[in-house]
Amino acid sequence: MDAPGRVLFMAVPGTAATRRAEDMPDYDVAVIGAGAAGLSVAAIAAGLGLKVALIERGRMGGDCLNYGCVPSKALLAAAHAAASAREAHRFGIRLPPPEIDWTAVRAHVQGAIAHIAPNDSAARFRGMGVDVIEASAHFTGVDEIEAGGRRLTFRRAVIAAGSSAVIPDIPGLGSVPYLTNETLFDLEEPPGHLVIIGGGPIGLEMAQAHARLGCLVTVLEAAPRVAFREDAELVEGIRAALLRDGVTLREGAKVTGVAPMDATVHRDASAPLRGVAATLADGSVVEGTHLLLAVGRAPRLAGLDLAAAGVEAGSGGIRVGRDLRSRSNRRVWAVGDIADPEGLGPRAFTHVAGQHAGILVRSMLFRLPFTRVDYAALPRVTYTDPELAQVGMTEEEALQAGHADLRIHRWPLSENDRAVAEGRPEGLVKLIVSARGRLLGAGVLAPHAGEMAGTFGLMIGRKLPLSALAGLVLPYPTLAEAGKRAAGEFYVPKLLSPFTKRIIGWLKLLP
Repeated sequence: MDAPGRVLFMAVPGTAATRRAEDMPDYDVAVIGAGAAGLSVAAIAAGLGLKVALIERGRMGGDCLNYGCVPSKALLAAAHAAASAREAHRFGIRLPPPEIDWTAVRAHVQGAIAHIAPNDSAARFRGMGVDVIEASAHFTGVDEIEAGGRRLTFRRAVIAAGSSAVIPDIPGLGSVPYLTNETLFDLEEPPGHLVIIGGGPIGLEMAQAHARLGCLVTVLEAAPRVAFREDAELVEGIRAALLRDGVTLREGAKVTGVAPMDATVHRDASAPLRGVAATLADGSVVEGTHLLLAVGRAPRLAGLDLAAAGVEAGSGGIRVGRDLRSRSNRRVWAVGDIADPEGLGPRAFTHVAGQHAGILVRSMLFRLPFTRVDYAALPRVTYTDPELAQVGMTEEEALQAGHADLRIHRWPLSENDRAVAEGRPEGLVKLIVSARGRLLGAGVLAPHAGEMAGTFGLMIGRKLPLSALAGLVLPYPTLAEAGKRAAGEFYVPKLLSPFTKRIIGWLKLLP
């Protein structure tokens, strides 16, 4: 007796109370990977009072912070500043050609990372009550992980290990140095001639960035055109911009082999660099000082020992349902680049990782039914200048999905007052609309097009009628008005129809 009416019970080895204590898992939620998705899940779970382990073998913040979104956009910002200085004469301002201080450019890139890094740091998450384990992790059972020499049991595990650059099977690649997004930003000197294999978003963004910073750049794309997934009409604007910046585009150019160059390539007389030569299927050879691989992303599955946990995976990632739960181990979920939702496939976007985190919290923690991944309103942006933003379906995708009776409405930036005033009239808003006025997709080619994507995503995601966009009151003058004007085009035939004109003719007789 500790006090009147209070009895202290001690667990005796072998009793039911001891067995229950021994069966308790170490963590309510164990998260593998501290990138965008893993950090979001860990923060929410810890905030809800759960015991959380967050396991990361590399840098906190993952690919987005350290090797992807943040450094690439910081480099692009520097490149766009250089381009603006070169083009200032269009506004009657004469400036000398910009001098590129590569060391200072790198400092800007690293400074952007350093500024954001505290938000993703181990110290911050430990302050939230998360047990951060800086080590590799692999499964040792259906409810057990080994990390940093420790065996951890869990109620629920979330795999958020992300993706890495695909290393293509090109003969000779092992004999030459090459760059990926994980090493590109470590270059202490600018490339003399950067050869990029891959004309997708990463390849095109880095092509323009380095060209505007004074490098020679050649892009080799095996598909018939660069940005092959995007709307061909809008891609033409990116192609034109890259060509103006001096980028050489080789489309339909399959690389059949790479090798060290026979002779040293000189960026200038004082800095010789050993080069690389890429042989194409047509027999031509492209020579450069540096080689960047940008052909896609692959899920980081190696080393996880998924078989030990009975977790199914394929080339696209961990096989999960629309609720992001493993199809073979009900204790495990996957989010971000490594997740392969049934019927949808993987998506390697940071904003998808954030979307996944929200869905996972609802399905895994709150056990809400019918919580499902839906990419109908998913935006994607190529951050060149101009940017290309796409939300929902392209025209080609809509036709392939069976939407035969489409309405395509365009509004050129040459008819947008803000674009004209700023001397940037090249661009277009293109809306893909069903016959009944439902927005199926929107494409934007414009400066900062990504900033306009949210409106179209809201329209598609909430299934709002096109009249909501056509009637939206926007500040003047803004680029966003181009989207409103494109939406208004849907109603012009009805507004100017003979029937409407007859009604107006009758109404004018009223006092």
